[in-house]
Amino acid sequence: MARVLMKELEPFRLMFIEEPVLVEHREAFRELRRHTVTPIATGERNFSRWDFKDLITGGGVDILQPDLSHAGGIWEVRKIAAMAEAYDIAMAPHCPLGPIALAACLQLDFCTPNAFIQEQSLEIHYNRETDLLDYLEDPSVFRYRDGFVSLPEGPGLGIKVNERKVLEKSREGHNWHNPVWRNADGSVAEW
Repeated sequence: MARVLMKELEPFRLMFIEEPVLVEHREAFRELRRHTVTPIATGERNFSRWDFKDLITGGGVDILQPDLSHAGGIWEVRKIAAMAEAYDIAMAPHCPLGPIALAACLQLDFCTPNAFIQEQSLEIHYNRETDLLDYLEDPSVFRYRDGFVSLPEGPGLGIKVNERKVLEKSREGHNWHNPVWRNADGSVAEW
């Protein structure tokens, strides 16, 4: 089904198709690559360079999406990026989390030749009560202009966390759970 859908989407010239199959089905990526010109991306659910090794050397994947918060941090993901660069595979780090994770991703992006886009969750629909900018002393550090953001220049990751806000939110406790989204027909949609 992924093969048929990918072919149907080609006229729209998508930037990429993300995880047309689960990453566990590594052998399928090479087969899917034969049937589309649209770049294929995956990797947000991989946790180390060894998890990425088969994706990198196996062909079929054009863009890797490691999540620094899950795949070992800046240094481990930099190693993944270097391996990918040797195979002409681009990087689009996964980052649906807070300002510290985004700042870490930007530090990686700015020193990674094969980084081409950065996912981020500023003002996204699931940040209902607060946005990740609320946790920064200076939210302008992530001000985007024409789709681009500058490298944060302060010490460390280049951001200063609003500790008062963190303490305030920590007193509320957490009742976080995956949202349940439904299609028009009532069936459950994966988020």
